[in-house]
Parts: sequence; C-alpha cells; structure tokens
Amino acid sequence: MKGKKKTGIFRKYLDFPLIYKITIGFLLGVVAGLTVGPSISVVKPLGDLFLRLLRMIVMPLIFFTLVVGASTIDPKKLGRIGGKVIAWYFATSFIAAAIGISIGLLVKPGIGHPLAEVEYTVTTPPPFIETVLSWVPENPFEALTQFPEGVLPTIIFALMFGIGLTYLRNSKINRHRESGDTLFKVFDACAEIMYKIVRFVLEFAPFGVFALIAIVIGEKGISIFVSYGKIIGAAAVGTAIMILGVYSAVLFACGINPLKFLRGGKEAMLTAFVTRSSSGTLPVTMKCADENFGVNRSAYSFSLPIGATINMDGTAIYMLVVAVFAANAVGHVLTASEIATLIVVAVMSSIGVAGVPMGGLIMLTVTLGSIGLPLQVVGLIAGIDVILDMIRTMGNVTGDMTCALVVSKSENLIDFEKGVWKKGRTS
Repeated sequence: MKGKKKTGIFRKYLDFPLIYKITIGFLLGVVAGLTVGPSISVVKPLGDLFLRLLRMIVMPLIFFTLVVGASTIDPKKLGRIGGKVIAWYFATSFIAAAIGISIGLLVKPGIGHPLAEVEYTVTTPPPFIETVLSWVPENPFEALTQFPEGVLPTIIFALMFGIGLTYLRNSKINRHRESGDTLFKVFDACAEIMYKIVRFVLEFAPFGVFALIAIVIGEKGISIFVSYGKIIGAAAVGTAIMILGVYSAVLFACGINPLKFLRGGKEAMLTAFVTRSSSGTLPVTMKCADENFGVNRSAYSFSLPIGATINMDGTAIYMLVVAVFAANAVGHVLTASEIATLIVVAVMSSIGVAGVPMGGLIMLTVTLGSIGLPLQVVGLIAGIDVILDMIRTMGNVTGDMTCALVVSKSENLIDFEKGVWKKGRTS
C-alpha cells in the first residue's frame, strides 16, 4: 500500500503542469531568499546540479534535433518557392536578432544587479576573421565534446549533415535511399530520446530554479526585479517592432494591407500567445492562411510547417535580450565579434527549438554558452519564461503567416476574392 501511495504522489507531481511547478519554485525561492538572506546559499548544490544537467543535454540535443530538422526538407520543394521561403526565414531571423541585441544594448537589463558567486573571466577576443573561421569545425567530433566552444561548429556541421541526409533519402538509387531512411530513423529516435531526457531535466527545473533565485534574492534583495521588468519590456517592444514595423512594411511594399493581415491572422496570433507552441498552433495558422487569406494550399502547406520548425524571429529577439542581461550581470561589455557570434548562434540554434518543451529556454543555454556567459541566467529567467514564451511564440507565428503571404503574392497564389480581401468586408 505504501508503494502505491508513493507512486501516486509521484504521478501527481508529473501530471501537474510544469510551468506551474517552475512558477511555484520561483516564488518559493523569492520568499526563501528574502526570509533567510545570504545564508540561503546552503541550497546552492541544487542549482549547480540543474546547471550540470543543462550542460549535459545541450550538445547532443543540438546535433540530433538539427540533423532531423534539416533532413526533413524535401529537395523537390527546394525550388523557386522553397528558395524564397528559406531565404525569407533566415533574413527575418537575422533582422529579429539585430533588433533584439539593439534593444538589449539600449535598455541595458542587468546593470546594477550582478549575479551572486558567478566567476567570469574576460578574455581578449581573437580577430573577427578568426572568429568566423572558427565556426567551421576542423574536427566535428571534437567540437561535440567542447561546450561552449564547440556550439556553433556543431550547429554548422549538423545542418550540413542533415542537408546531405535529405538528399540521400530522396536519391533515385534504391541503396542510397534505403540507407538514408534507415539513418534518418536512427537520428529521429535519438532526437526523441533527447526529448525524453529534456523532460526529465525540466522536471527537476523547479528545484534548480528555487535554489538559483533564492541565492540571488538572498544576496541582492528584491531589486533584481527591475531587470526582469526590463527583459519583459524589451522582448515585447522588439516583437512589436518586428510585427508592426518590419512585417507590416514588407506587406505594404508587396501590395498587401497590413491591417487586413492583422485582422485575418489574429486567431492564430492569439492561439500562439495562449498555447506558447508554434507547432501546436499550426492547424490554426493553416486555417487562417486558407480561409482568411486565400493562400493556395501548395504554398502554405510547405511554408508554414517549415516556419514552425526553423522560423523563430520572436525567439531570436528573446535570446539576444537575455544575452545582454547576462553580460551586464557579470559586468562584461560585449565586443563586436561576440555580438556577431550571438546573432549567428541565436538564428541557427533556433532551428532546433521546435518540438522541444520550453525549447526557447533550453536553447538559451546554447546562445549564452557560445561566448561563455553564465548559465545561471537560465534558472533566473525560468520563473518569468511563461510571459516571455507567450510573446516570442506570437512573434514566431506572425512571421510564418507573413512569409506565406509574401511568397504566395510573388507567385500569384493568393485568391483575393476570399477571406479578409473581399470588398466591403469589415470583420
């Protein structure tokens, strides 16, 4: 009977929504830090264990998920439409990352709120050209064992490996095609295993978050929440600039009314905001593309699923804002080469975000680790990640719909007698 009771309690814990558990851990950490003070550092091993678990999963998670993601793109669709879609997603992701780093540098979250007991040694960065060359791994297997130095080289190798695999899977030679399918199944299984491990790590997250925030509050007091407000505000402003500025300007230049776009896409945007899942919102996004925008199925059936996988404009903004917070919190001034590295890593690592529970939070370790910024920030951000996740997911999905419209308009694949484009339509 006792065994059954323990199993029941453990099952109830697993079934309880993760975001609530993390929020409770965050709030309890704040209370403990304010109540106990500096001596709360006795719980530091819990925070250290959480950080070690994060470091453990980062490199294999990057490799397997990116190989699978890149290998699912059908080469036959990588023609004119496919090229436009991929080009759009990468271009807007870099723009979003630039907006994120700019707002972060302007707002300066983390200034005056240093992280407790974080050792960070400022090193002299190599010349920019050497930095760029270091992104291409001489030994990809060695790069897999080097965190954080091997993050970007691993991303590049995984993408190249995945693209090679997709061509093998679509080969006209049976032997190549069968080998490619078999290898894809192996990598897909490995990716699924990593998702299970991620779930385990996230189940421990409430305890790690409790320890990390308690130590910071115990040392620095409640004033740290000033930086939280700046992070949320910066992410919201950056996403608003992307939607109301960049997307609207491109739509207008293509002869598409931005106001009608927002009207037709509001259902998907709201669903993304509430569910915090680009993939989960995909059916609603497709419905909007079809019924509200009149986009041809051949266009949106390719662009939207790909977008839910690799188009993470909102996530790029979020990652760069938090990276600036982390740098400021340890008193480090970001150099030009470090900013360039952060932008490239944020864009390329976002390809592996989709399908990972709270993926933006996990992949944040990749962005921070790329230039050696403290991973303690992940635990501190986790408590407010639900708000940040809502904002960035809405930005991601809005970017997907914008791409579908812009590319479809260029290919004359929109029915302007349908949905919000109908003359006289007011709602």
